[in-house]
Amino acid sequence: MRGIFDLEKRQKKITELEKKTALPGFWDDNQSAQALLKEITVNKRWVESHEKLSGELNDIDEFLELAESSGNSEDLKEIEETFSVLVDEINKFEFASFLSGSDDHLDAIVNIHPGAGGTESQDWAQMLFRMYNRWAERKGFSVDLLDYQPGDEAGLKSATFEINGEYAYGFAKAESGVHRLVRISPFDANNRRHTSFVSVHIYPVVAGDIEIEIRDEDVRVDTYRASGAGGQHVNKTSSAIRLTHEPSGIVVTCQSERSQHKNKDAAFTVLKARLYQKQKEEELAKMAKYDTSKKKIEWGSQIRSYVFHPYNMVKDHRTSVETSNVNAVMEGEIDPFIDAFLSDPELNQDIVG
Repeated sequence: MRGIFDLEKRQKKITELEKKTALPGFWDDNQSAQALLKEITVNKRWVESHEKLSGELNDIDEFLELAESSGNSEDLKEIEETFSVLVDEINKFEFASFLSGSDDHLDAIVNIHPGAGGTESQDWAQMLFRMYNRWAERKGFSVDLLDYQPGDEAGLKSATFEINGEYAYGFAKAESGVHRLVRISPFDANNRRHTSFVSVHIYPVVAGDIEIEIRDEDVRVDTYRASGAGGQHVNKTSSAIRLTHEPSGIVVTCQSERSQHKNKDAAFTVLKARLYQKQKEEELAKMAKYDTSKKKIEWGSQIRSYVFHPYNMVKDHRTSVETSNVNAVMEGEIDPFIDAFLSDPELNQDIVG
């Protein structure tokens, strides 16, 4: 198989994780325990799938020898059909093996921010927010809204949400970067063409066994009233939370829940994820000093253009994958872009995530 699956590495990982479950106090932190058990299950599923496919391939070899010795054409035809099905299964496993990064099995946090341009960019941010929710629905993932700041006239100023499901981060990480829109603005009375930019950042929801130190004295906690046009984004008490991590300058807000306690927990989840990602990016920067041959991947780089005028096209600048069916893309059909990203070993680097 030409994928990046390493059976021996997976088996070793399972052994190491199972040893942790036998340590005293393992169940003291239920969240960490559940995260570790989930990782064991994911790794076992990989090993079981590999063993199943390897066994079926060996069976076909044996059946083929028997069929050739007997000269039965019906047996040979049946083996050919079985082999064709097995090849499809191997190809699927082979592609899935590209989701073997250390964080790929985790849930994902998506953060959307419009660039300069006021209402135009904020509307574009809202469109991407909808696109990712539709994509998550298509994948069978669930979405939890953590923070939503509506725009002054339309769209949104910022949005943060969590996508939950197996390999949610492994798939979603391909969307990190700047997304560019070209269209006739619905907010321009003169019907002029506008270009808008929105940044999308994807972070893994940090597993319980990953140590990220957040000292209480380093975090300023502010409370305020949730704002917006109404509905679930507004309440009459100061339940919204803003965390400011002084050493890094990272600011996180959360106002989706009525409960201040729940908003605070959610905000710390996002902060932990962002600090973890910052740590990984620093490691990547150090590695880049020693390997200048690798393709440079930056979080702020423009990754995709969506053109609605004067023609219809969505093009990914990293992989050159493109389509003229912009409506399908905006309805969440973005897997061709994600699949191409994951299949490129230079782009799909474990440390980048």
